Amino acid sequence: MKLIIAVVQDKDSNRLSSALMDHNFRATKLASTGGFLKSGNTTFLIGTEDIRVDKALQVIKENCQAREQMVAPVSPMGGNADTYVPYPVEVEVGGATVFVLPIEQFHNF
Repeated sequence: MKLIIAVVQDKDSNRLSSALMDHNFRATKLASTGGFLKSGNTTFLIGTEDIRVDKALQVIKENCQAREQMVAPVSPMGGNADTYVPYPVEVEVGGATVFVLPIEQFHNF
């Protein structure tokens, strides 16, 4: 048994949720916030058998694509203003950060 923790951008969460259900994966969605861009994320907790991990990872990969986005940087409050860029910059967002953990026991009450 494995626990898959997938952190995805909010824009991808509904599509991923539907795809997981279509492939008979049960998941719990948690609202989360990214540290770098301070933007909304969704964290999925997916419990599955070892033999279905690759399929779950494939579903996540197919539904959570990285893309470029223009963001306005946060001004440095008390930081070094020499490196502050006052105009929007293009960064890569989206995709998924995925952790696969072994589960010793699973109980469903």
